[in-house]
Amino acid sequence: MTTPILYTSITATHWQPALGTPGEVVEGLCDIDQAIRIVPSAPKGSDPHRPEFGSDLHLYFDWPENRVTPHLVREAVDVICRWQTRVWVVKVEVNIDAPRTTLRVQWRVADGVPQLTEVPYARTA
Repeated sequence: MTTPILYTSITATHWQPALGTPGEVVEGLCDIDQAIRIVPSAPKGSDPHRPEFGSDLHLYFDWPENRVTPHLVREAVDVICRWQTRVWVVKVEVNIDAPRTTLRVQWRVADGVPQLTEVPYARTA
């Protein structure tokens, strides 16, 4: 969903640099989509200016597959609700296909239109 635009074309109030594409930005719903992918995938403490930013999802990836899902869902919902107050989390689904785990986050903005963001993780063996 994240489609970058040139920084000279910014028209929205909310925007951020696009990941992996220097000189381009994402704005509007694409900004929220990118932010939802960043928050759960950043380990807590990885941002020195915001030591509480991020999640502890990485702590659960070595757990057995039959026990990890509720912990991943809880952690994802908690961090997205804390750091992305522009959205309401509707549902989080976990897809474990070793060595990859994907969180599918369904969310809504104030207008109520549902959106979907996938947060991929590569599990270490």
